Amino acid sequence: MEFKDLKSFMTVVENGSFTKAANESYVSQPSLSKSIKKLEDALNVDLLDRSTRHVGLTDAGKLVYEQSYKIIQVVDELHILLDDLMNIKSGVIKIGIPPLIGTLFFPIIARAFFMRYPDVQLKLIERGAKAIGSLVENGQVDVGFVVLPTDERHFKITPFIEDTYYIFLNTAHQLADRESISLHELKQEKFILFTEEFTLHDYIIKTCRNAGFHPNISYKSSQWDLIIELVASNLGITLLPKSIYGKMTNKNVKIIPVQDNHLTWSLGIITKKNAYQSYAQKQFLQLIEEQKEEGAFYYSKIE
Repeated sequence: MEFKDLKSFMTVVENGSFTKAANESYVSQPSLSKSIKKLEDALNVDLLDRSTRHVGLTDAGKLVYEQSYKIIQVVDELHILLDDLMNIKSGVIKIGIPPLIGTLFFPIIARAFFMRYPDVQLKLIERGAKAIGSLVENGQVDVGFVVLPTDERHFKITPFIEDTYYIFLNTAHQLADRESISLHELKQEKFILFTEEFTLHDYIIKTCRNAGFHPNISYKSSQWDLIIELVASNLGITLLPKSIYGKMTNKNVKIIPVQDNHLTWSLGIITKKNAYQSYAQKQFLQLIEEQKEEGAFYYSKIE
């Protein structure tokens, strides 16, 4: 059964005769008759009552006409939807993003994307950077924001932004008046870290071990703002990217650079290698590149 045969059948029914249908369709009457006979053979039923001068429908013909009308509507709607999709008027992008990255940078991205494509939904899945790689690999999210380095075998990686780790401590801390602090001086300090799901957890432990000690961890949290509040209560210190300082409002917390050690927080955007990318997804990634070039993501850094 072919789509054009359904349209020929509907045209004949709606015009009430082969002659009028042929004139409207700019095809010959024999062509219309052949098309409808082909449809009848495919369905193994008679669609038209040919015993009268005017075109009449059999019971089967009435059913096929009703369903053909629905099919035509769906196909017409499909063309509209595809046109909308190709012109980025609709769609859903599933984005995996750690809470810290979401807090710092995603509002800028979301606002700019909404201004261009208001009908495209950005569906956020907030997890630690470790979990996001698995979500992208398994196809559960389309785009993931992660801490670099990550596995280049499975992902297409686009560098996003770089920042520097600073020591966050209470303003009343004994080291708060220093211009810089060496990592080794933190040997006796209590550390407040992200939970094990987060890349920052492993990074800080590894950094401290490289400095000759294992950090004494007093608290773990999945929320950056809770970590800041614990520091503000003088319950420990932490290492966080410098840009988070531009988001916090607690005046009891001070940041101090790490002496003789440039600790870099490198972020990247990953997509699954060789996976299909929707039109909306491509435009989302393109917008981020444009925002990077314009320096939109450096607003919160304290120079």
